[in-house]
Amino acid sequence: MAINLLDFTRICRRLAKQAFGSYAGKPASGGLPRWVHVVVHCLRLEEGWTYTEVIDRLRLMPAICELLDLLPEALPDPTTFWYSFDRFAMRVWRALLRVSAQQHPNSGHVALDSTFFERGHASHYYLKRVDRTIQTLKVTTLTDVESLAVLDVHCSVKWRHDTILGRKLVRRNADELVSVAADKAFHNWPIRYEYYAESIEPLLLRSGSTLGPHLHNALIRTNGYNQRWMAETSYSSTKRSLGPDVRSLAWYRQFREIVLMFAIHNIEGLSETL
Repeated sequence: MAINLLDFTRICRRLAKQAFGSYAGKPASGGLPRWVHVVVHCLRLEEGWTYTEVIDRLRLMPAICELLDLLPEALPDPTTFWYSFDRFAMRVWRALLRVSAQQHPNSGHVALDSTFFERGHASHYYLKRVDRTIQTLKVTTLTDVESLAVLDVHCSVKWRHDTILGRKLVRRNADELVSVAADKAFHNWPIRYEYYAESIEPLLLRSGSTLGPHLHNALIRTNGYNQRWMAETSYSSTKRSLGPDVRSLAWYRQFREIVLMFAIHNIEGLSETL
């Protein structure tokens, strides 16, 4: 889906300032305002640019430079943005994801699912040099089934069981949830009781071939479980738009990149299309 890049930048600017709050301005040590770095990283991932290409393209986009309070003839070195992606902690990108999701209507009905992102794309030489054997990252998300907004993300190098990952996400967002739809991998009895205790309806499939699981699964399908596929739709649109792999080398940068990708997915849903 092609979007209006100027409108996308305008929305990113507004949300980045909300995510930083009173800390959106310039740091005490000087340099660019913090929100500018976040918007540039959004543009970089949205367009698939390298850090060097970001500077080159911005020189040709005076309207976007004006939104960013930058002068096309006085742009910073590409390493400025490379270091800022290192410097900003994960809480910054999670705050951007949260405020971007809040711009969409929140129905309280969410789908819980997992997907995988390839991490071997960036540099095979680097992977061999650091003796990295894990080639994929497991990503579990909460997706609103009506707006397709991604509410929360959990990234993992070690593939822990879905019941553990799903419980973490639901606990963090329990106050905003009405029901959770997920497949058999996310089901066990303690989790069902925990969701009920939080006043959340667990639309979780049960495994088994006896009459009990068959009746249970038929019941939850009539209560809204079939909307679980909306999580897979959000994965599909994100990977088609931004790619199925991460390009950062360090694992902590890869986690930040994935959270930023889903924040961009939310922002794309707010932007004007071409």
